[in-house]
This record gives sequence, C-alpha cells and structure tokens, in this order.
Amino acid sequence: QVQLVESGGGSVQAGGSLRLSCAASGPSISLYSFGWFRQTPGKQRERVACIASHGDTAYDASVKGRFTIYQDRAENTVQLHLQMESLNPDDTAVYYCAAGRYGACVITAVNFWGRGTQVTVSS
Repeated sequence: QVQLVESGGGSVQAGGSLRLSCAASGPSISLYSFGWFRQTPGKQRERVACIASHGDTAYDASVKGRFTIYQDRAENTVQLHLQMESLNPDDTAVYYCAAGRYGACVITAVNFWGRGTQVTVSS
C-alpha cells in the first residue's frame, strides 16, 4: 500500500511563498508518477501540477510560471515538492498529494491520495 504524507501548508499573505512536501512510500514507489491537486469547498478537485516517473512535468495554466513541482527519488521512497511563489487569494485551497502507477495528471489516473494540507493566502 502506498502512503502519502503531506507537510508544509499554512497561511501567507498575497505575494508570498510556500513549499509543500509529500513523503511517499510503499511497494514499487519508484515506478509511480505524482501530482498535486487542490480543492475548495463546493468545487471539484483540480490538478495543479504533475510529474512523471521519468521527470516530465505539467502545470495548470493558472499556476504556470509561479509553481514548480520536483521530486527526490530513492530506491524505496520519493519526496515530492511543490514550490509556490507569488501566491494570491485564488490559490487558497486544500492541497492533496497524489500517486498514480500510470500517471497522475488526471484524477481518474490517481491510485492513492494524501490527506491534504491547507494553504490560505490572505490579501
């Protein structure tokens, strides 16, 4: 069973920065792709960024140029990060780490989810 544990959420003023991290562990974890999704009350969960096992990345248009997804891979663990810059109130959401054996850029491909971490950006 893959386990995903997020950390790094919090509150920040508009224009500020935060870094989210996700510790991923489990069988064959090095074969998984990963992503960050976010959700606000009453809205569907949406993809923020994703990274394939070989390193290709993709971003939602709303965060491109401001957010960077990257990973540190070892044999049995993966540390996933999301560096967020120039934050604005529209970025306020619960952010979820996601893992998919065959991709993690769309919700239907995700096999495992973290519990989420709150990010709040005040104006």
